Amino acid sequence: MKILFLSDNFPPEVNAPATRLYEHARHWVAAGHQVTVITCAPNFPEGRVYPGYRNVFRSVEQVDGIRVVRVKTFISANEGFLKRTLDYMSFMFMSVLIGCFERRPDVVIATSPQFFAACGGWLLGLLKWRPFVFELRDLWPASITAVGALQPSLTIRLLEKLELFLYRRAAAIISVTHSFKNDLISRGIDGEKIHVVINGVDLSRYSPRPRDLELEERWSLKGKFVAGYIGTHGMAHALDGVVEAASMLVDDDSIRFMFVGGGADRARVEAMVAERGLTNIVLVSRQPKELMPRIWSLCDVAIVPLKDNPVFATVIPSKIFECMGMGIPVLMSLPDGEATGIVKESGCGTCVPPEDPGAMAAEIRRLANSSELCANLSAQSRDSAQRYSREVLAKQMLQIVSSVAGTR
Repeated sequence: MKILFLSDNFPPEVNAPATRLYEHARHWVAAGHQVTVITCAPNFPEGRVYPGYRNVFRSVEQVDGIRVVRVKTFISANEGFLKRTLDYMSFMFMSVLIGCFERRPDVVIATSPQFFAACGGWLLGLLKWRPFVFELRDLWPASITAVGALQPSLTIRLLEKLELFLYRRAAAIISVTHSFKNDLISRGIDGEKIHVVINGVDLSRYSPRPRDLELEERWSLKGKFVAGYIGTHGMAHALDGVVEAASMLVDDDSIRFMFVGGGADRARVEAMVAERGLTNIVLVSRQPKELMPRIWSLCDVAIVPLKDNPVFATVIPSKIFECMGMGIPVLMSLPDGEATGIVKESGCGTCVPPEDPGAMAAEIRRLANSSELCANLSAQSRDSAQRYSREVLAKQMLQIVSSVAGTR
């Protein structure tokens, strides 16, 4: 089967869409399928092209058997609705233009969270007379209003019409959560064509390992209980509450908070830490994907926060599965929903109310003072990982795509 996949994120970017696509595509290639990914020059989240890459009209590379076609786009950091929209639309136009010259695939897949990439996928499917599969990673534009980036308006209503249009035109929708599927059904989308393939973990890469002594020494973490936030520093992540929780524990020299990554909210986090003179927070810039398991090994608990908005009860942060693979307990701080249900059912971590720094600080102190509790959570985290093997999930998604393409 020949698969053409549109995504504006792909490694060396390390966010969830890039990781999911790469890990799925690698398994599809290993199974004998041809995968071409149309993407842009890596620039997320800072909006700057990574060293070794150029933002050129078209370039082609091979990544572990995956054919990667990078197209020229308008690149912007996530710092304003207009610029980001221009970024998204430029990828849509360029992916369609360049995609027209690609060999005719059996199926076209495009991924959200922003829907302009999905528009490109639908158009390419139309032009090549091939089915279009929509991989739904986020309820966009609902998530825009949830983080306060844009207020309900005519623009949002138009985006919602575009959203529903794409759902209806897709031959199949592959959602990353059951909550998204339920939302779409409640809005009149045929549930028969909606499938759920949640996120998972590459167990060949993420597995329990001793603490990395080199990084521990570099960041002065020896002998410390480390509560880590690793990932995109975005507007949705309520990171001011994590900084506030750290300020409540500054009296305990045995506890350190570690922030690793970049994004639209990174500068504000850095400013808050500097203004408060917090010495119990270690700030680390975005790191290469291959370093992630070593960084995770430093964490005694992983903090997974989101804003207190009903929209975020429907999401499942993908980092919880990497934590399972590594055997790291997670501390969830988001509205009760599918993600908290996974944590409670598996016993891989604990939950506190969203945007409640006091509750977060108290739970981190409790974990730091109970090695037995942490050991139990770690063991349950490891035991849960097999259920979310990326290899198994990649096969599940491939079966759906094959059925739509008529190649089973």
